[in-house]
Amino acid sequence: MPDMSPERGARNLLENCAGAQPGQRLLIAYEPAAFGYFDADAVDVVAGAARTMGLKVDTVDVGFNPGNPHLPSALLKRFAAADIILFLARLGDQLRFSNMPAGKRIIVSFALSRSLFGSGFANGHHDAFLRLKTAINTALDQAREVRITCRLGTDVRGRPEMNLAPDGDTTILRFPMSVHTPTPAHSFSGRVALRFLTGTGSKYYDNYTIEFDEPVFAIMEKGRLTRFDGAPGDVARAEAQYNRVAALFDIDRTFVHSWHAGIHPGCNFPWDMRENFERWGGVAFGNPRVLHFHTCGAYAPGEISWNLLDPTIVVDGLRLWDNGVFHAARLPEGPDILAAYPCARALFEAPARDIGLPNELRGDRIPA
Repeated sequence: MPDMSPERGARNLLENCAGAQPGQRLLIAYEPAAFGYFDADAVDVVAGAARTMGLKVDTVDVGFNPGNPHLPSALLKRFAAADIILFLARLGDQLRFSNMPAGKRIIVSFALSRSLFGSGFANGHHDAFLRLKTAINTALDQAREVRITCRLGTDVRGRPEMNLAPDGDTTILRFPMSVHTPTPAHSFSGRVALRFLTGTGSKYYDNYTIEFDEPVFAIMEKGRLTRFDGAPGDVARAEAQYNRVAALFDIDRTFVHSWHAGIHPGCNFPWDMRENFERWGGVAFGNPRVLHFHTCGAYAPGEISWNLLDPTIVVDGLRLWDNGVFHAARLPEGPDILAAYPCARALFEAPARDIGLPNELRGDRIPA
């Protein structure tokens, strides 16, 4: 993909996602790099690009409060003075399904560092992925059957009953746009192959991630977790994790809320997921190699996610995802979208494959 740079990625966010105009006021709500999630250089690259565009830039440290994410009155006053609010902080992601102040362009960035702003993830034209999201939503909404499989033995089927009203998705803008609208899971049944369980970024808790020695199958019936199958020790760990998290937050243990797959072939995660599973969960879900279920809690995004690796998704016989590769050109609108945005077409021609898998997950059954 030609002419990629962090500055171009930041301008893509500001121009094509935020719709920024000279003279507008941009507030960057950031999380200090000391928390190990966002890099400090992410703030610098966006602030610099904004100033070259003639925006008035303000920044505010919103910290990280894993147990009680909220918008204090002093922060809301800063919001009131801004036209555009950009979260380079997990606070925005934690509150992404909550009410935000009206009349503002509010954006959560999943580009966490200067390097990600300089990658195809941030440089692919935002409008291309908005249009692809709409095309996928339409295909799912009209589908009679969707089947999800993977090489580890996943097999889930159902007829989507999409909620494409505004309340069917988050209340804020995402950059980059990397998933379609969540598909409600209440009409889906089958089994999902898992190598680990991790949180959703909604709340944070001790032992946020547990891994399994062998694949574990989550058995789902019409959007309800009925049991786990697998090696006895792994199954016991899975059951204990659900019991603990459900009790911790007093939530519906068996509820499987929804799922979505990654749609952005420029989304890469060039670090080992084990170094920071929280960070991995906030970026890598946008890669087409990941299909992500929201579970444990009768709300989005729930508190435990299932991450199915290298999915194949067949929509009414049309194989849109094939072993972790999203074929956008197979959508009815796909060829026109890719023709209109050569930068996006280039990403689909050479998709990013690095999603941070450790070596032992790169075997024959889950190819790297």
